[in-house]
Amino acid sequence: MVKKAKEFPLLILMINMFVAMTGIGLIIPIMPTIVQEFGAGGKTFGFMIATFALAQFIFSPFAGDLSDRVGRKKTIVTGLIIFALSQVIFGISQQLWLLYISRLLGGMGAAFMIPSMMAYVADITTMDNRAKGMGRLGAAMSLGFVIGPGIGGFLAEFGLRVPFFVAGAVAGSSAVISMIFLPETRDLDSLSKQSPAGEKRDRLLKQLIQSVTKPYFVLLIMMFTLSFGLANFQSTISLFSDIKFGFRPIDISLLMVTGGLIGVIVQAFLLERVLRRFGEIPVMNTMLVVAAVSMLGLLMAQGFWSILFISSFFFTAASLLRPAINTLVSKMAGEEQGFAAGMNNAYMSIGNMVGPAIAGTLFDINMGIPYVFGAAIIFSTLLISISWAKKRKAKGGKYSRMGYKVQSCDY
Repeated sequence: MVKKAKEFPLLILMINMFVAMTGIGLIIPIMPTIVQEFGAGGKTFGFMIATFALAQFIFSPFAGDLSDRVGRKKTIVTGLIIFALSQVIFGISQQLWLLYISRLLGGMGAAFMIPSMMAYVADITTMDNRAKGMGRLGAAMSLGFVIGPGIGGFLAEFGLRVPFFVAGAVAGSSAVISMIFLPETRDLDSLSKQSPAGEKRDRLLKQLIQSVTKPYFVLLIMMFTLSFGLANFQSTISLFSDIKFGFRPIDISLLMVTGGLIGVIVQAFLLERVLRRFGEIPVMNTMLVVAAVSMLGLLMAQGFWSILFISSFFFTAASLLRPAINTLVSKMAGEEQGFAAGMNNAYMSIGNMVGPAIAGTLFDINMGIPYVFGAAIIFSTLLISISWAKKRKAKGGKYSRMGYKVQSCDY
């Protein structure tokens, strides 16, 4: 009975995550056409993606901390409502500046949802099964991001703005379902003590400074560099395919969905087994190599099937990398799951913000430069990971198969 009581909230979280990431992903095959409607190029494309990440970065630490203070449920529902509003605004926008407003609101909504959902999973799982819970949430995230482009490309056949109205309606429905059925995991008495009236909440800069002192700070840096590198691929692949090979939105949708589904399947069925067998750090290092090689391999692509083959390896690597880091951060966070999840999402957002902005600018210079640059950034993440693991090992102590120190909090 207890297990079922925990499985139901996790199912709702997975649905919410899927809805949110579907809304984010559906823009991928449509964005090149919309950007060209406004007479813009790669730079505008990159900055529009970066705008979403900027808002996510600004609000993630606040939202993560807020979920510790007022509860996970309220923060998740608020994020879904804001996200639904952003989709509707994008659908009715006839001016470029409104698209940017929509992207800002979308990033804000994601900031309220994602850290709170990660903290929620930490609340309802133990150390032993946390990787499984994070893996399921990550699978829903990846599946939504993969299915999103397919839905976007299909619905775009009925009108270029139709996908956004559908996404807004579904996100609004998810908010209502969560409001009714999602239980709160935080004790109400402790919440009232933690958040007295008029109490000032830490500002973003202060939280970033605090994160430097945390034992998982290096993992946050790795999340930044990883997201920075991956964003170079994810933010330009649709534009690259459109310009170089003349792909239509439906072609880009098929490419993203097919390649991404392979990564989702790996994450859903192999993530927990792989992490238990080899540990987070070895898996991270191996997948960093796969991601970097995939980005460079894209330069030799000759058409749909070669891009599909390369993308499959890339999305497989990405689907294993982020959950591995998320799981390690969660295990080292102790009682401050909301803060840790918020900071983890903030560092990821910085990478997602800077990566597309630079990639879009480089894309206008030469279509191949973003992928060389992204591969270099991912390789630097690999060096950081190897160096960090060696230093931790030199300090001694016993480690579990999952890669964390069991005798001390000093990871």
